[in-house]
Amino acid sequence: MPRIDVEGLDHVAIQVADQSASVAWYQRLLNVRTVHEDAWGRTPAMLAAPDESGIAVFQAHAGTSPGVTHIAFRVTRQQYIAAKDLLANEGIPFEEQDHEVCWSVYLQDPDGIQVELTTYH
Repeated sequence: MPRIDVEGLDHVAIQVADQSASVAWYQRLLNVRTVHEDAWGRTPAMLAAPDESGIAVFQAHAGTSPGVTHIAFRVTRQQYIAAKDLLANEGIPFEEQDHEVCWSVYLQDPDGIQVELTTYH
């Protein structure tokens, strides 16, 4: 089967009990900065490291527990297009979303873990 070439890890998405407290904790402890607030506001709070890998921090809703919600890999625009073709040809279901600053496809691994492939405009 052909493979999708990823550039690296883009972000890990987590949901937390107190978004403001978690963002403050990560910013205080790690060398991360908030990015994409102009496009997304505070949801999610996207925290980026100097290499641009990051953590997307979501507020957990009633009835959900804090934890990892998905992992995202960065791909080039060319690889993004090729990935959609590959997934479609292999019959692997996916959902595409426009996030204003990037495009993403979401799919599930064999254990049901959500995986995101993302490319920036």
